[in-house]
Amino acid sequence: MQEFEEFTQSPKLQHVRYDVRGPIAQEAARLEREGHKITRLNIGNPAPFGFEAPDSIRTTMINNLAEAQGYSDSQGIHSARIAIAQYYQSRGMTEADPDDVYLGNGVSELISMVLQAMLAPGDEVLIPAPDYPLWTGATTLAGGKAVHYICDESNSWWPDPEEVESKVTDRTKALVLINPNNPTGAVYPREILEQMVDICRRHNLMLLSDEIYENITFDDAEMVNACTVVRETGDDVFTITFSGLSKTWRVAGFRSGWIYLSGATQRAQNYLEGLTLLMNMRMCANVPSQYAIQAALGGHQSIEDLIAPGGRLYEQRNTAYRLLSEIEGVDVHQADGALYLFPRLDPEIYPIQDDEAFVIELLRQQKILVSHGRAFNWIDSNHFRLVTLPNVEDLESAIGGIAEFLSDYRDATAKG
Repeated sequence: MQEFEEFTQSPKLQHVRYDVRGPIAQEAARLEREGHKITRLNIGNPAPFGFEAPDSIRTTMINNLAEAQGYSDSQGIHSARIAIAQYYQSRGMTEADPDDVYLGNGVSELISMVLQAMLAPGDEVLIPAPDYPLWTGATTLAGGKAVHYICDESNSWWPDPEEVESKVTDRTKALVLINPNNPTGAVYPREILEQMVDICRRHNLMLLSDEIYENITFDDAEMVNACTVVRETGDDVFTITFSGLSKTWRVAGFRSGWIYLSGATQRAQNYLEGLTLLMNMRMCANVPSQYAIQAALGGHQSIEDLIAPGGRLYEQRNTAYRLLSEIEGVDVHQADGALYLFPRLDPEIYPIQDDEAFVIELLRQQKILVSHGRAFNWIDSNHFRLVTLPNVEDLESAIGGIAEFLSDYRDATAKG
């Protein structure tokens, strides 16, 4: 019988990782097939936790299904792009124009296309650590090199601009901001943003600002759009702002995202030709969900009720923070934005060598699914990420299970 070589994956995938949906999630799926109920605290997906889209968004999409059966313009339907341009106008970008807006199947698709259009083999992109791991994976898949700058846990998880600039080389093409940050919940102050913009200006870097959580902030945290800082300080940095409906409007499954181009676009015309080519090749973004954008951006913003004192997101964040802080050897910075906490486990009490194995064991024993810190390209094995989307009662139960697991781990470690 003739023997054939196996089909193998492309070598381009050799260093690409996306552990948020990796072996830990696969183990959770196996346990569920066996009949176990898993508390999923690993992915920021609002719908399973009872968060529904405003009725106006769903109704608008349904009412426009007849017009959404064919392809749209590859850049997106005009009414949606007008709404997005007006959104940025309201935030200080008075020259924002529909032609500055491109729609995509979620921010994830747009990140990949932006980097594919930008990078030659060996080009470098400055990405925060910890990061949303798609940024690192997509950079690597595009042939680039992810260079991580460290966000300082002791200083509200903010980046140190001096450390960031020390990592710029002649191959650096872009600087990524994730603000509010996933996984830490940090919201960057204006002074930090001004310094990061200045780095881009002096080294001629593109600024890529991932702002998908821009409307989810708490207490007195002020979210400043990076594009407005660029505008106020010279408007000479080519900036791509990423956002969408997934989080603020709780429609992650709609895959409705956008990018907004601003700043020194005149220096990016050749690049934009390449980006447009990639946009054309995928034909267009999901058309029904494009019709949801105008309805989402106008009218009452229901997210404000959820993030205010007494609102679900506000109270759940506070409950998770309080309960985690009460566990011996757990240190956690309160999130100023987004939907996550990123606790640290004291290595003197919890000497963890493999954080992936650690959270798999937590999953098997307590049926609680979290993500390990190294999945977010963090530098040690002492952190994990927990989403704060479950209701207060479920969070109390889940964190109680985590506390029990850590107590057993601590006792086992003490016995040697």
